Amino acid sequence: MSDAAAVYVIDDDESVRRAVGRLIRSLGLAVQTFPSAEAFLAHPRPDGPSCLVVDVRLPGPSGLELQATLGPAQHTMPIIFITGHGTVPTSVRAMKEGALDFLQKPFDDQELVEAIHRALTRSRQARTEGAERAAVEGRLDTLTAREREVLRLVVTGMLNKQIAANLGVAEKTIKVHRGRMMKKMQAESVPDLVRMMHKAGLETAPP
Repeated sequence: MSDAAAVYVIDDDESVRRAVGRLIRSLGLAVQTFPSAEAFLAHPRPDGPSCLVVDVRLPGPSGLELQATLGPAQHTMPIIFITGHGTVPTSVRAMKEGALDFLQKPFDDQELVEAIHRALTRSRQARTEGAERAAVEGRLDTLTAREREVLRLVVTGMLNKQIAANLGVAEKTIKVHRGRMMKKMQAESVPDLVRMMHKAGLETAPP
């Protein structure tokens, strides 16, 4: 997973693409420009932190239609909309669907720079969280069915004796399963496990 940040500019106006591209390069960031949503979608997805600067009105699919196509990908690749024909309903719709910012042309360079920095920060955070979640899910996949049951009860705060009674097995058996589970999950403590479960989006409330 690369950490090199990139910004993708999608606008059918060549002068806008040129100006915005020049501004982004002055920040020391990689930038690629596209005249349409279709041209961008035909391009390989980025492997590092990234964001989109997208005009709302585009030939072919609009910026909003591109946003709908990307869907959850906006978590790691936030969208900054730019437009010379913005309306309140359009901006509200864009923001509700997950856009990070909605800037009216002509916008101030600093305004766009700040929006790009916010977008790349969000992208980095989302990618880190995604990687952590994937790591936890990978560890969970190594557990046996019984170890998963023990994990589910351990994170609720139950003691070995209580878990043994709940599952109808000997306490020493629970100790063995618990030890193996902790090792596989690479956890040093119950709070470690709870944090992992939250990262994986799993419930830790008492059953």
